[in-house]
Amino acid sequence: MSPRTGLGRVLDDLGTTLIDLVRGDPGRAADIGGVVILDPYDDQVLPPSALVLGVGVRDPAELLDRLGEAGAAALVVRGPVDVTDEIAAAVDRSGVALLGLAPGASWTQLAAMLRSLLAEGEVDPSETLGGVPAGDLFALANAVASLIAAPVTIEDRSSRVLAFSGHQDEADQSRVETILGRQVPARYSQMLEARGVFQQLYRSDQPVYIEGLPADDGTLCLPRIAVAVRAGDEFLGSIWAAVRSPLPADRSQALCDAAKLVALHMMRQRAGADVERRLRADLVSTAVEGGPGAAEAVRRLGLADQACVVLALASAQSHDDDPASHARLLAERQQVADAFAMHLTAVHPRAAAALISDVVYAILPVESEDRALRIATDFRSRIGDRVLVGVGQVGSSLSRSRAGADLVLRVLRAGRASTPVARVSDVHGEGLLLELSDLIASRGDTLTGPVARLIDYDRRHSACLVETLSAWLDAFGDVAAASAAVFVHPNTFRYRLRRLAEVGEIDLSDPDARFAAMLQLRLWRPGAAGPAPRTPPSTDAPPAPAKPGAR
Repeated sequence: MSPRTGLGRVLDDLGTTLIDLVRGDPGRAADIGGVVILDPYDDQVLPPSALVLGVGVRDPAELLDRLGEAGAAALVVRGPVDVTDEIAAAVDRSGVALLGLAPGASWTQLAAMLRSLLAEGEVDPSETLGGVPAGDLFALANAVASLIAAPVTIEDRSSRVLAFSGHQDEADQSRVETILGRQVPARYSQMLEARGVFQQLYRSDQPVYIEGLPADDGTLCLPRIAVAVRAGDEFLGSIWAAVRSPLPADRSQALCDAAKLVALHMMRQRAGADVERRLRADLVSTAVEGGPGAAEAVRRLGLADQACVVLALASAQSHDDDPASHARLLAERQQVADAFAMHLTAVHPRAAAALISDVVYAILPVESEDRALRIATDFRSRIGDRVLVGVGQVGSSLSRSRAGADLVLRVLRAGRASTPVARVSDVHGEGLLLELSDLIASRGDTLTGPVARLIDYDRRHSACLVETLSAWLDAFGDVAAASAAVFVHPNTFRYRLRRLAEVGEIDLSDPDARFAAMLQLRLWRPGAAGPAPRTPPSTDAPPAPAKPGAR
């Protein structure tokens, strides 16, 4: 493993600004196996040499011993940390380094920054660009900072911080705030926009000097030097340096040259992410489809010999034929897929998720469908009402679990479930109806029997005998409830029952006949998920004793 992904590297790149070493030996963890957000109420499976984020942990002493037994590399807790004798002994005994998260820093942003930093370790260390391992933006930021003797940040097109150099404490409070939030604060972005800075960056290939912006305390921030990062005509992002005066010509040229190198690394990182995403999608697709290659795909995903469940996630929104709208939906699907994958890996490091066509399929190692349902529901509550999630069966093959998740998703998309996240058992009845509909469609069956005769009669006479039968069946033969549902007098309803029995040639006292009629109504009537909406008839008035004749 490359030492670039070890705990020492993490502290070198993120230390003093985001996290500090409180106690322990960072050299003991040669490689970080993953980032895990601790859930004290769940028996989590940790990857080897995990970096554990102890959100809400106040007394880490007992926890350190447990993490040591699980082989964790480090525990991060909210700083400042008061190192008692008990905590010091626990760190020394467990071998788990204790880190402190800077006050004001976000756990979410720390997790994202750590995953971004650790992902760079997946790049082949033998592949270099300009003497720096390909895609390693943190090492590159430090190299650029050394060239121009100023702390720098590398940002994307949306002013999100991708990497930063050391010695940020030599800058100012706005820079610290930018790194803690991993985003340039909105008030500074607005001031830069008002000054036309971004327009200058977009138009120029030379560094742009920006006078210091007013800080919240009434002082001025340090001036900035910024240069655009481009790949051809595509604007990828920018490099920002906190300086005290304009750069000399040689350093300004060094910054321009560095921007070209940063562009290569950003393109390499993006290409690597795309390749990794496609490879993972292929493995997930092969695993859930079954077939000869499924076992090998499951093994390569690290999920062999584990009880797993397949989850199917799709957008709750449709798109129109506008190309721009379609493109936005495709981008949103990938963002949701990435967010879902991150959410699941926080639960289990071996969880895998990938976007396949318009559905995100995830393989989650869990022992029960109830837990999978809670995890999926929690994700939807975080991301909003944009998605529907179907949960397959645990304990069956992945292909069968995927088929169950697909069936649930069909029911959810058809609006036939009361919740946006469901298991097969939650939509068993509606799922059977959908499968029966598929069978009917594949055989080309047409409607026959009493219901067919009633539909034909209603069409020719503008009557409502089908509605009457449906209401009566839904009410289990309770005429009072059924007549109220269709807004007619009970006597009128009884007359219609007699009439539909004659027209449809159906014996309503026969349970088999009632079941067949109910099933046909569910499968063939418009809106077959349930009874059609009831509307008050405009011409029916409660009659006196019913008289012969049909409506």
